[in-house]
Amino acid sequence: MIEFKDVSKTYPNGTKGLQHVNLTIDQGEFVAIIGLSGAGKSTLIRTINRMIDITDGQLIVDGTDVMTLKGNALRKFRRHIGMIFQSFNLVSRSSVINNVLTSNVPDMPWYKVLFGSYSKDQKMKALEALDKVNILDKAYNRCDELSGGQMQRVALARTLNQNPSIILADEPVASLDPIMADVVMSDFSRINKEMNITILLNIHHVDLALKYATRVIGIRAGKVVYDGPTDKVTQEVLDAVYNGKPVPTTDNDPDKKVEK
Repeated sequence: MIEFKDVSKTYPNGTKGLQHVNLTIDQGEFVAIIGLSGAGKSTLIRTINRMIDITDGQLIVDGTDVMTLKGNALRKFRRHIGMIFQSFNLVSRSSVINNVLTSNVPDMPWYKVLFGSYSKDQKMKALEALDKVNILDKAYNRCDELSGGQMQRVALARTLNQNPSIILADEPVASLDPIMADVVMSDFSRINKEMNITILLNIHHVDLALKYATRVIGIRAGKVVYDGPTDKVTQEVLDAVYNGKPVPTTDNDPDKKVEK
């Protein structure tokens, strides 16, 4: 479970990345975060693994106050949270399987890392991760031989290889063509359902968010203006998120949670 309790983030230049955010995200949810560029979407997900520190409030992940973590405790905590970026962050001249195997590095002795000495079990597990995202046939190709969609699937396999309970994805399909974006989102959805991994994903493609996610969080100027199931995202909700208009709500609609 992820709990934001009155969380705010103010950057050194005075920019308010988050303002009084209150959210509870249960294990196994697939949450799409939508909003304009600069609305606070990336700030929100990057606070969860302490890539960004909050300024005020409390952020609790699986019972742990993340701001209390330091050193080895913080590194161990991050091992259970996968992170996927728009730019893939792969070693392009290395093989696909070697890129997946790098997720083992934090748990390996330095001399094995130096010589790239991976065990048979580690290699088998990496191949299984590639199979889960339907790219096993590219295991021994170099990453620079792959398409953008294939590279993002390798990045997803690398994350799966570390056995995460949570996956954070920061605009993972923004640089992909519509067909591959749909394929990658389908992979996220299937992994969420089959492995009960919590997924929080920032996305500009509202149509894909509504197609694959089970819950949508809309952010405007660092504030959560909509939080509810995908089937209740109306044009009025989108106007609130993107155009600054208020979202009408009723007291007898418990599934639609709106901050005005």
